[in-house]
Amino acid sequence: MRGGLSRRNLLKGAGALALGLPAARVLAAAPPASAITPALVEAARKEGKLAYYTSVDLPMAERIARAFEAKFPGIAVRVERTGAERLFQRIGQELGSRIHAADVVNSSDAAHFIVWKRQGLLAPYVPEDVAKHLPPAHKDLDGLFASFRIMLSVIAYNTDLVKAGDAPKSFADLLDPKWKGKLVKAHPGYSGTIMTATQQLARDLGWDYLEKLARQGVMQVQSASDPPKKLALGERAVQADGNEYNVLQLKESGRPVEPVYAAEGTPLIVGPNGIFKTAPNPNAARLFQNWCFTAECQQLIVDVGRLRSPHPLAKEKAGRKPFKDIKTLKEDPVAVEKQSQEIKTRYSRIFKV
Repeated sequence: MRGGLSRRNLLKGAGALALGLPAARVLAAAPPASAITPALVEAARKEGKLAYYTSVDLPMAERIARAFEAKFPGIAVRVERTGAERLFQRIGQELGSRIHAADVVNSSDAAHFIVWKRQGLLAPYVPEDVAKHLPPAHKDLDGLFASFRIMLSVIAYNTDLVKAGDAPKSFADLLDPKWKGKLVKAHPGYSGTIMTATQQLARDLGWDYLEKLARQGVMQVQSASDPPKKLALGERAVQADGNEYNVLQLKESGRPVEPVYAAEGTPLIVGPNGIFKTAPNPNAARLFQNWCFTAECQQLIVDVGRLRSPHPLAKEKAGRKPFKDIKTLKEDPVAVEKQSQEIKTRYSRIFKV
């Protein structure tokens, strides 16, 4: 179970993420930065494999794994992909049964790393690029994890079914009677992205907004990657939430979808990476963690995955709305960690799912 924290971090500025715990819970100074060295590569090759537990969509997770294998032949990456909330449950069940299978973990619910840190489950390790390039708000004070990817949960619409001038421009617009029976959204009990987005909307717009939205006859799906797919298929005209990166993937492949960045602000989600202390392949885990934060891998998740990167050397793709021009809501992983069960329970009651 997730427990509460005695104090919350204060998040400064739109999109800022304080990944470190409050001062009372700081464990020690972060270890020195580690580079990818021939010795590390050789030690990783002796292990020959690693398990990558992640909530990033499967095609992107596999692309990351295959790119790593091509860069470092002789080390196989096994991808274990599911929704972030299911991922958290699975890891808890495995550790409870003394099964130590995960090497590197990535979750779209940053609150999970607060829990794992408090439980002493994460291994301190600071990749060179994290130390050199990532802003302080995107790395843990004790060197236990760092922001691997930045995501947005966007409104979007099917351009064959909705004209641009008629499309919703805000969350408030989704309550218009004309959208009744035409909306789709994902579930915070499955998706870490939607868990975080729901916390932000409930905080900033109020639970009464979600109660009104539920009366719109919303199609309920699981993963944050599902609403864009329903949209592209024409099964619904508008998504109330879902991954921006899946919308961009579909749009750039010629499908009739268009993202909308809500006037109130778009929910911001950060997905950290970390290594477990009980990683069965610790050297391969360190190598993979280090490579994930290189400009090469970060550019891969931008170009292929259509994700946003915290790495300043990763360049945004032309034609996409620049991250700096998007008004975002503030992420508060400490609040998500504290409120997660309430969010799941209340959401399920409101949407009857």
